[in-house]
Amino acid sequence: MLLPWNRKKTPSHRPPKPPTEALTTQAVVWLLAALALAVAPQIWNLSVWLTVFFMAVAAWRWWIAVGNRKLPPRWLVLGMVMLVGVGVIADHRTLFGRDAGVALLTAMTACKLLESYTLRDGVVLSFLGYLLVMSNLLYSQEIPLMAWLLAVIVVLLAAQILIHPQHDGLQRLAPLRLTARMVALAIPVMLILFVLFPRIPGPLWGLPRDAHKGRTGLSEEMMPGTVSQLSKSDEVAFRVRFAEPPPPPSALYWRGPVLWNFDGWRWTGGSWPNSEPAPLTPEGAPVDYTVILEPSNRLWLLALDLPASLPPQATMTNAFQVLRRQPVNEVYRYAMRSYLRYRTGEMSVRERQSALRLPSSGNPRARALALEWSQREVRPAARVNAALALFREQAFYYTLNPPLLGRDSVDEFLFRTRQGFCEHYASAFVFLMRAAGVPARVVTGYQGGERNTLGDYLIVRQSDAHAWAEVWLQDRGWVRVDPTAAVAPSRIQEGLYAAIPEEAALAFLTRRGGENAWLNQWVMSWDALNNAWNEWVLAYGPDRQREFLSSLGFGSMDWGRMTIAMSIGLSGLGLLYGGWRWRRRRLRDPVARVWGQFCARLARQGFPRSPQEGPLAYAARVAVQRPEWAEPVWAVARLYADLRYGPIALPGDVRQLQRLVWRFRVGRSARNVQNISY
Repeated sequence: MLLPWNRKKTPSHRPPKPPTEALTTQAVVWLLAALALAVAPQIWNLSVWLTVFFMAVAAWRWWIAVGNRKLPPRWLVLGMVMLVGVGVIADHRTLFGRDAGVALLTAMTACKLLESYTLRDGVVLSFLGYLLVMSNLLYSQEIPLMAWLLAVIVVLLAAQILIHPQHDGLQRLAPLRLTARMVALAIPVMLILFVLFPRIPGPLWGLPRDAHKGRTGLSEEMMPGTVSQLSKSDEVAFRVRFAEPPPPPSALYWRGPVLWNFDGWRWTGGSWPNSEPAPLTPEGAPVDYTVILEPSNRLWLLALDLPASLPPQATMTNAFQVLRRQPVNEVYRYAMRSYLRYRTGEMSVRERQSALRLPSSGNPRARALALEWSQREVRPAARVNAALALFREQAFYYTLNPPLLGRDSVDEFLFRTRQGFCEHYASAFVFLMRAAGVPARVVTGYQGGERNTLGDYLIVRQSDAHAWAEVWLQDRGWVRVDPTAAVAPSRIQEGLYAAIPEEAALAFLTRRGGENAWLNQWVMSWDALNNAWNEWVLAYGPDRQREFLSSLGFGSMDWGRMTIAMSIGLSGLGLLYGGWRWRRRRLRDPVARVWGQFCARLARQGFPRSPQEGPLAYAARVAVQRPEWAEPVWAVARLYADLRYGPIALPGDVRQLQRLVWRFRVGRSARNVQNISY
């Protein structure tokens, strides 16, 4: 009896593990270059320590690969993973969201570099590189960045090719040429899918909450300094293309948030989306236009005052403010119709109460002045004119840098500083009107715009942000009143740059003086290119897709028809490419093609040609073994040798070779070549 410890262990029959394929130095270097290029645009979004960490790890991994040194031990890599994870949490207070997610992805990619050794590790790194490329799109989708990312993808593809051992022989720029050719061949497929793939409204998946933070634009509230700070930015808010010649600049009031509530310092909204707006009675021809709105992470859509139509998936509040059901987190293109001259109907009791509400105390001098107007002037329109005359006749100044105001902000502005921007004048005017018994509200938005003659559209920048007032008058309804026009009429007629004396306070692209004329022309050219990119790429949604396909003569296109058209387009493209390849193969070298056909014919009879065997040696071997074929085989071999290795291949000689090969038939060779002179 054998004791357990004396028993012989039966040998295991498990198959041996396949040998591990290690990454070559060339593949590692290309991967490092591709990953560094993918992370480069994120330098402005990452913490300084994380950027330094990634660069240091990439340099360390390059030093290991070039010197054929050992990778760091597993415990060291694990410790680094824990430390950078804690660092990301300390920076962002979370591991979720856009900024934290991109930081964590960058940190983990750097740590993965220190344990990458096999072919499988290289594939994982390449896919991490594609994720890093896509993470850049969460911050910007502008043309320069897209061109950069396309170049990064080409380098990533080259690195992915070099990971595999069979491509290890590619030297210098050969991988780039190969991948560039692959990308060029994929462009027609990409265009067909882009144009015909059915679009759905909204994104395919949800994005992090902070994916759209940092957007500049109008706010849901207004206080002293809100609009003036926004006017120092030259970023584009939206672009407009009119169906007919645009209205004059003084009529270009782009309606945004409407503010009803005032607490003595801050104006906030008070619209009720479930309430219907007052009836609109047009008093002139409509204005049709298309707006290309930049992302704002807001619900409201800008429209020319006063909107009379709604884009899809949008509603209108009781204050004629257009709201979208989803925040504008992408370039959004929509068509609108507005009336510049109009009358509105009666307002509700709730609206009247809100349009007359003031804080119970504060600003006593402004209240007293308004009470004097209400006792002296019976008609509300006369009280409006009295307030405008105050701004027009007294020493008020329009400036981007007004003095700070205290608790009684309206009194201090009207009777002490008298320096302010549009929000100061709109706020003080609406306060005076309410105190005088005239229903009034504040409207914020944009005023004016700069025409781009190259693209025939209007550019409205953040510097065009503006605030004005609306008063309700009997038999006229809500009437727009802009107190800024009483102080600085050039602001309404010519734009902000004409009304602000301190040019240095303006955004650079807002200065339109003669010394910047050449720069302005270059800016307009670049903006025209950006507008085309926005209209045809970023804003190519369901509506734009149907509009474009209808213009091509496809008529009304639904999902099914677009899918069929896409399938037909891809199939046709495949047939065209196959035909081109076949024709190119035929026309590449007719002499080699005919000789290959002749050798294949002999190989089927048991006489294959060796790779190192020349044409004359091959013919001699065949002639010895099959004497009846000697004459035609020698004729074909001699003519092929003359054409291949002679000075010039004449077209007549090539056709003669084709005839010799065509007439050569196994078993009938002697009869077939009788009438051919060799």
